[in-house]
Amino acid sequence: MTHPIIIASGLSKLYQLGRNDATMTFQERIRSVVTSPLRRLLQTRSDARAAQEFWALRDVSFEIAEGDVVGLIGRNGAGKSTLLKILSRITTPTAGRVELRGRVGALLEVGTGFHPELTGRENIFLNGAILGMRRREIIRQFDKIVAFAEIGRFLDTPVKRYSSGMYVRLAFAVAAHLEPEVLIVDEVLAVGDAEFQKKCLGRMNELRSQAGRTIFLVSHNLEMIESLCNRGIVLNQGQVIFDGKANDALSKYRTLGGRGGEISINETNLIQWSGVHNREKLEGVAGDGDLEFVLRFRTGGVTLDGVFFDLELMDESGRRVTHSKTRFMRSGFTLRPNADMDIRYVVKAPMLAPGQYYLLVYVYNAGGVLAWVEHIDACTISSKSYFPAVHFIDDIKGATVPRFEIELL
Repeated sequence: MTHPIIIASGLSKLYQLGRNDATMTFQERIRSVVTSPLRRLLQTRSDARAAQEFWALRDVSFEIAEGDVVGLIGRNGAGKSTLLKILSRITTPTAGRVELRGRVGALLEVGTGFHPELTGRENIFLNGAILGMRRREIIRQFDKIVAFAEIGRFLDTPVKRYSSGMYVRLAFAVAAHLEPEVLIVDEVLAVGDAEFQKKCLGRMNELRSQAGRTIFLVSHNLEMIESLCNRGIVLNQGQVIFDGKANDALSKYRTLGGRGGEISINETNLIQWSGVHNREKLEGVAGDGDLEFVLRFRTGGVTLDGVFFDLELMDESGRRVTHSKTRFMRSGFTLRPNADMDIRYVVKAPMLAPGQYYLLVYVYNAGGVLAWVEHIDACTISSKSYFPAVHFIDDIKGATVPRFEIELL
């Protein structure tokens, strides 16, 4: 009988929005009070009025057995990253408690746990020490870590000079090879290229086959969740709304999709998203014709120059069907201030199988990310016109239905 290796009991996490006190040092607070008592008093009252409570997690409870491979899924803002930080002991819960039995290797953000001034070699030993490993244990795995990360030439270079891809390769190699009982991996793997992600998936499959290894995985790649995990937990608005078999969890997650998508990065409020303006014309359309999407948004109070759009069409499993980058076509768009604007995006004859499809839109310019909108309800394909002489098979698993010929020689 397997025993629980992670026990979460009534986890809740409260954030105070609108207060800056937490970022001030003790000396700064004293200086502020002495130099302007009245201003400080008025500011305190103003902050108190502006402060808002935001519960990132609400009464989250579950147990994970030794050897489980669990996929944590949910839309952006559901509380996934907060939960992982609590499990990794990076942050503490406002209420509730966590019991972890065994060493935890966590990969949550690029460079998490690395000291930028230390070399790759030194950071491997530092991370091993943080995990509670002895030096001889680290040495035993050292060559495997370096080979997996493919950073041999830069092993003795300070990691502050690493690219984001090198950071991720080394961080995952350390987390996955220093034999933690629990491996926690966030969406950070999406930073790597396709070949690296394939290697990571293979390594996690190796860990899964080892007795007693537990993996806690967050990914928007639903195909990865389906193939790797035996269990899924769905978070929505900080609460667990499903905990069971991975396939059932994916089905539950898909029911959360709604028109309008969700802005996951929009700190500047320079773009407010409205969704697919012509969505009603994309219900039950043929998948072998052109698909035209009219995407509507409203700009903020400034002119934005050199704006690019990356657009991805995805199927229900989260697999990318198309990926279009406007920077390959032109020098960038100029967005007028305080204006309702549309993007006309046409996918030429994608030959899609019947099913539901979603858009991800990534908006940026030289100043950085302007908006990242995902899970936009884009279209429903229900065509039976590819093979008009026969009944169309609706349960095709692939994303596309290519025209083909076959003959027996």
